[in-house]
Amino acid sequence: MGGQRAPVAPGRASSCRLLVLLLPLLLLTRCGAEEEVLVNTKLETSDLRWTNHPAEDSQWEELSGVDDESNSVRTYEICTRNSPSSYWLRTRWIPRGAATTLYVEIRFTMVECASLNSRHCKETFNLYYYLSDSDEATPTHPSWMENPYTKVSTVAADHLMTRGERRSNVKVLRLEPLKGAGLYLAFRSEGACMALLSVRVFYRKCPPLQRAFASFPETVPHSLVEQAQGVCVENAVTPPGEQSRPPSMLCGEDGQWVGQPTSSCACRPGYEAGETDVRCRACPSGQFKAGSGPGVCGPCPDRSNTLIPGSAYCLCHHGYHRADSDPPHAACTRPPSSPRSIVSQINDSSVTLEWSEPLDRGGRVDLVYRVLCSICGTASKALVGSCSPCDDSVLYRPAQRGLTQRRVTVWGLRPQTKYTFTVQSLSGVSALSQSEPASDRVNVTTSRDVPPPVSGLKRVAASESSLSLEWNVPVLQNQFIVLDYQLRYSPKEGEGAGQWQWQYVSSRSSSVVVSGLQRAVRYQVQVRARSQAGYGSFGPEGSFNTLPDGVGSHLVVTAVLVSMGILMLIATAILALYCYRRRVKDSEQSDKSRHYQMGQTMKVYIDPFTYEDPNEAVREFTKEIEASFVKIEEVIGAGEFGEVCRGRLRVPGRKENYVAIKTLKGGYTDKQRRDFLSEASIMGQFQHPNIIHLEGVITTSCPVMILTEFMENGALDSFLRVNDGQFTTIQLVGMLRGIAAGMKYLSVMSFVHRDLAARNILVNSNLVCKVSDFGLSRFLTENSSDPTYTSSLGGKIPIRWTAPEAIAYRKFTSASDGWSYGIVMWEVMSYGERPYWDMSNQDVINAIEQDYRLPPPPECPSSLHSLMLDCWQKERANRPRFCDVVSALDRLIRNPASLKVTLPEGRSVSQPLLDQRVPPSLSSCGSVSEWLRAIKMERYEPSFIQSGFTSLEVVSQLNTDDLLRVGVTLAGHQKKILSSIQTFRVHKAPPTLLY
Repeated sequence: MGGQRAPVAPGRASSCRLLVLLLPLLLLTRCGAEEEVLVNTKLETSDLRWTNHPAEDSQWEELSGVDDESNSVRTYEICTRNSPSSYWLRTRWIPRGAATTLYVEIRFTMVECASLNSRHCKETFNLYYYLSDSDEATPTHPSWMENPYTKVSTVAADHLMTRGERRSNVKVLRLEPLKGAGLYLAFRSEGACMALLSVRVFYRKCPPLQRAFASFPETVPHSLVEQAQGVCVENAVTPPGEQSRPPSMLCGEDGQWVGQPTSSCACRPGYEAGETDVRCRACPSGQFKAGSGPGVCGPCPDRSNTLIPGSAYCLCHHGYHRADSDPPHAACTRPPSSPRSIVSQINDSSVTLEWSEPLDRGGRVDLVYRVLCSICGTASKALVGSCSPCDDSVLYRPAQRGLTQRRVTVWGLRPQTKYTFTVQSLSGVSALSQSEPASDRVNVTTSRDVPPPVSGLKRVAASESSLSLEWNVPVLQNQFIVLDYQLRYSPKEGEGAGQWQWQYVSSRSSSVVVSGLQRAVRYQVQVRARSQAGYGSFGPEGSFNTLPDGVGSHLVVTAVLVSMGILMLIATAILALYCYRRRVKDSEQSDKSRHYQMGQTMKVYIDPFTYEDPNEAVREFTKEIEASFVKIEEVIGAGEFGEVCRGRLRVPGRKENYVAIKTLKGGYTDKQRRDFLSEASIMGQFQHPNIIHLEGVITTSCPVMILTEFMENGALDSFLRVNDGQFTTIQLVGMLRGIAAGMKYLSVMSFVHRDLAARNILVNSNLVCKVSDFGLSRFLTENSSDPTYTSSLGGKIPIRWTAPEAIAYRKFTSASDGWSYGIVMWEVMSYGERPYWDMSNQDVINAIEQDYRLPPPPECPSSLHSLMLDCWQKERANRPRFCDVVSALDRLIRNPASLKVTLPEGRSVSQPLLDQRVPPSLSSCGSVSEWLRAIKMERYEPSFIQSGFTSLEVVSQLNTDDLLRVGVTLAGHQKKILSSIQTFRVHKAPPTLLY
């Protein structure tokens, strides 16, 4: 009774493949089925030796007989028509293997009782089974009764034997669920005249299958549908970015594969799909395939070839290269030839170099230039063969490296000195070449005098955080005068060593106080002068120490003691004068005096446009950063003045960190540069955890840059739209609290933002919100039918966030920022919805004038909407201050239960606008796909279709459990879907009759 594999009908597999080819759009296809046979008495030639009961009156008789096909078989016969007693026949122990569901096929004959004329005759028998982990049955165990045996069914014959006619019956019965290692089958007859011709016990299984570049093993179904795990076929992989779940396919209980496999397997690089979707073949020589996926092999690009079949890239020919940034299908290129015809033009201590582009660009478009400077001695005594690189006093405009234009100005040169300038041509493959970049060079000699090095640098005084320095005024020739001085300093050693800080000093003074220094640190300092001929070289380096703790305090104590001795001599006169003045001052004047003194200590924002020289504001409020400390990695956006990039800032002695970089595009005017840097002058005055932090600026090289901290999640409005419904109410209130705290800080600083909106709030990886975009002041466009604010460069800003008095009278205050904050609250609670939806600007203005206000977003707590309405008070004096807003949000956070109270449906206050964005119901859509797109849930369309929810009628019956099975796990998305379905049900329900 060993297991035998039943053969599969030869036409079944080919028929299924034909069905897949003809109907590729069918959702479910069934293919392949196999049966594992455990018992088949039809194949037995010896005695079956089954057990009878009762043994002493055995009525089941084992005989050799002939089946319908005239084959010899072993059968059991019984005929007890005159006795109503039960007669049992039990098989030997049958191991069930891996199956939990078995099928029993019984072939038998049954004599018609009418021909026997007996009252005890029956035309049925019963089938039972008994589960057992081993072959333990005996003639008396288990007991011959319905319990412990489990009844399967009462079997009746479809065809009865009469005189002259013999027809057999076939019944297939199902046994499930089965446990244990095996079982016994038992047949029970009570008056039947019948013969068991054959008994076959088997289970069904899905055969091995390869499909969609995945291989699935032989699978035995243990339930209605069994999910089988597969593996990618040879030379197939899961593409990068795909989820790492293995391929799977469903095996039905009938042993047939169901549906299509969920497989992300695809041919790996260097391999393409064969004639079918079950194997991947290697790309032939001379062809390649760079990525994994459904693509096909293609010919190698120009000047490249493959060495072996199955290549993912093509190697470049000798002398040619492909840059790291080049795609694999790009042709191989070579470095450019040298630039041509360098022309120099000397102007005092500067020289302008121009040249022509190389004759051969090497087949590339990313051509750049680099200028190298060497000093070769004085004009009267050149050092032949002994040139040395120029020091950092030589500056380049627009830059020394990465030049895209063929012109550069070099200044800061020494007078009457011979220089050699080398211009190199570079491209993306120059670094890959073994040879030096192609170059051309030119020799120039400066003539006019620049100021000599500054000498006599010394320390006049020092404190714990400052140094007072002075130096000798240099003597200039040719009636030149010193225009100003440039001082640079940095710690001599330790943290920050080598990181120069810069300070500019007016020519009216040859001394300076350097403040903001570290306690008990030795600093290196150098000074140079600038005249009409340019900057001279830096003077000798000076090293000076700041004072340690206590030294300054001892000096102060000594001075105080001396002063007290002097004051003792005139104490009587001072006391009399003081008392007299106190008598003549009333209490009101005293209060005003105290208020004034307090005001002197408060830090107040200073408008950088009030400076006569805007560069002075940049130097005062920002920190200059060396361009070599910054590495730009990628462009992440575009601003009003140029590109916005992500990069790394690595300052010596400090940890490397990511920064956002705003660049000033080339060809700018002085006004554009001043306007661009004014934002840095504003940001540099703020220090708060909810205000974007300024790292520094780069103004001494091109392009000019502003560096701020990098916010990983970008702008708040787009971040909320991408993560719709994924945050709790308390998380959203936490974001609002951070924005309010930042605005409270700005209002205390007497700064009015003027453009507070969710698009100008940035979010980091910890969901901390920070106020940003401290751009130019705006003015209201006078002659426009659609009122908008317009920046001085023409960038229009919609007025949906702007307070009424700012629209009508240009009254920008912290109160108008408070109105804008209420709109930001609405944006956050609606997950980035556009305020006032698609209404025109004029409609918005008219609605506000008629005291209409935005309604609460879905699921918005009533306490938050009440705070929004307070921010939208028409009288600006009635709006809450930002300190009041922070306190109100803190109370809500401490009492989360208050955030669960929402306004009843249809009720609101202050005449809110009708919500024009109620999610559409099913009744307004023509298909499930159209409905999901209408409610912005199209991401779940494949899951709905795979789960069989393909009609609107079926979808209308969905509940929360159904959505979880589909894969909708976010609470916000569940509410949106169920809300749309509920609207459909309400509209579809029959009207209620009132009696």
